[in-house]
Amino acid sequence: MSDIVIRVEQLGKRYYIGEHERYLALRDVLARALFSPLRIFRHQNRSAPNGDAGHFWALKDVSFEVRQGEVTGIIGRNGAGKSTLLKILARVTKPTLGAAEVRGRLGSLLDVGTGFHPELTGRENIYLNGAILGMSKQEIDRKFDEIVAFSEVEKFIDTPVKHYSSGMYVRLAFSVAAHLEPEILLVDEVLAVGDIAFQRKCLGRMGDVAKHGRTILFVSHSMAAVALLCKTVVVLEKGCVKTFGSTQNGITEYLVGAMDRQTEVYNVEGVPRVVHDLNKLVEFLSLEFEGRHGKLVPADSDICVRMTVRGNETVDSFRFSLTLHGVDGTPVGSCFGPQIHGIEQGEVATYRLKLPNPALAQGLYRFELGVGTGNEREGYREFDIVHDVLHFEVLPPPGNDGTMSAWDRSWGTIRFQEPVTEKCS
Repeated sequence: MSDIVIRVEQLGKRYYIGEHERYLALRDVLARALFSPLRIFRHQNRSAPNGDAGHFWALKDVSFEVRQGEVTGIIGRNGAGKSTLLKILARVTKPTLGAAEVRGRLGSLLDVGTGFHPELTGRENIYLNGAILGMSKQEIDRKFDEIVAFSEVEKFIDTPVKHYSSGMYVRLAFSVAAHLEPEILLVDEVLAVGDIAFQRKCLGRMGDVAKHGRTILFVSHSMAAVALLCKTVVVLEKGCVKTFGSTQNGITEYLVGAMDRQTEVYNVEGVPRVVHDLNKLVEFLSLEFEGRHGKLVPADSDICVRMTVRGNETVDSFRFSLTLHGVDGTPVGSCFGPQIHGIEQGEVATYRLKLPNPALAQGLYRFELGVGTGNEREGYREFDIVHDVLHFEVLPPPGNDGTMSAWDRSWGTIRFQEPVTEKCS
């Protein structure tokens, strides 16, 4: 018997501009749960209508296979089709073309708000989701305490989930999806709603699920999390598969493609944030690289960014923060700006951030910029944060002969200054 549990063949999804798609009702989900573990969404029409007027393709001619027990990442820029692909696999929406075949009991954690009935309590939703997955009451009983403890919502387990915060909702939804033993788990970027500690718990739990031979499809903007969990990745670009293969090669190709060397000014107003529950008292509007070389940074030089923000309320005290990430998403370093600023409601102001010579090794990097209040000791509360926008490349340093010297990234991401050695008497 084949060990392929997910097979996607020439999959396409077309949306009409202004269309409101009807998603499945709860009764539809329950009915489908009674069918065979082999489920296929297929559309036989292999030819698209003439012209693209009035519609766009969220996915086009997507094909790949995932074997049992594999953890596969789905990465790409905003609008690449990642969430649409998972919704098709989860049977939330139908494809326009092609086929998506899933073999096995499926658990999914997609958009906040899907999967639970808002009028039911947390306890009732745990049993409902277990029943949808085909589990008996006795099986759910054995897992119940573990699910509740992991989710950290014990005090509210008998409260209707419509009263939950987005963080509480996601904690319980993830705990149910990960503990009720689905053979295939689909996880979208909803984990960004949780705090850092819970995100780490989720990553650890998904690692445990994978060790037990279950299959995971993981959509994330965190290249560090993808590199940690996934053996293979699908890189989507404008609805098409750009590459499918090893994680490191896929991450590198994605980041190189995401770095637009021609664009130095980014309008981020209205762009969806990876972290969803931000109050945006102070909001980023645009980001711009400064300097003669733009996004190509010579070795041993300062890095300067101009940040335009708007005060959506009057804020007397805020500061900026930044984290630099390497090519695989691993943080290289972080810091808080020491300067405290203030802004009036409706005021738009531009600030210049200068990072004095960070001594980075050659290669690709990206900024994570935040604006908020507080400090490391008292706690830092973020108003707004932007990820995966400002990419830049550090050029290799010149060698003694005036040419560019080589640098092996395995040596590290920081190039220390030449040490001073002396003989001790």
